[in-house]
Amino acid sequence: MENLLEIKDLEKSFTLHNLGKNIRALSGIDIMLKEGEFIGITGKSGSGKSTILKCIYGTYRLQQGSIWYNSKKFGPINLADASNRQMIYLRQHEIGYVSQFLNVMPRTTARQLVKQAILEMGADYKMAERETEKILLHFELDQELWDSYPGTFSGGEKLRLNIARAMVKKPRLLLLDEPTASLDYVSKLKVKILIEQLMKEGTTMLGIFHDLEFMNNLVDREYNMHNGAFTLSS
Repeated sequence: MENLLEIKDLEKSFTLHNLGKNIRALSGIDIMLKEGEFIGITGKSGSGKSTILKCIYGTYRLQQGSIWYNSKKFGPINLADASNRQMIYLRQHEIGYVSQFLNVMPRTTARQLVKQAILEMGADYKMAERETEKILLHFELDQELWDSYPGTFSGGEKLRLNIARAMVKKPRLLLLDEPTASLDYVSKLKVKILIEQLMKEGTTMLGIFHDLEFMNNLVDREYNMHNGAFTLSS
């Protein structure tokens, strides 16, 4: 397997039982992603962009097609057929996901969330503490919030924390679902700096953006999505 990720003929539908309708979200999606590449996907809301990422991450199960990922631990593995145990391992050690929303366990502080992500990668406690403080400072999250529960944070603060938690692990594959949504210009630049750093270190990325200016000179290829399918833009 030459590519890090190969998506072939991906299809996904949702059944609305109360209305007796079947809605097709994705149709005939093919993506080849080489190690170290960064592919951007654009398109209107509801066009199916996030569904692709959720199929890769295992949140959604697909009706047709395959998602081959060249895992460091398992070798080539079809994520569509991966077991729950395999997906948990990959999420902890190889595949990161930045969503627009922060879903965390209650009564867990911002510091604990980031630190736990680093510890999952096998780092020792002191290194985890050091890297946690480093990335929280990078995103200028007020130090008074570090030991607070994220449920009290603003939308922008939650998103910055979500990005920090995913990026600090330096995953082999990073999925970005609108990583700059609800962020101010300065925070967007800080996200861009970390993306560029991860790219230099070899992280492969697949990202969804509405902010085309943010993507400029950042992605290797761009796909535009419309009604569950896309065409290569550049």
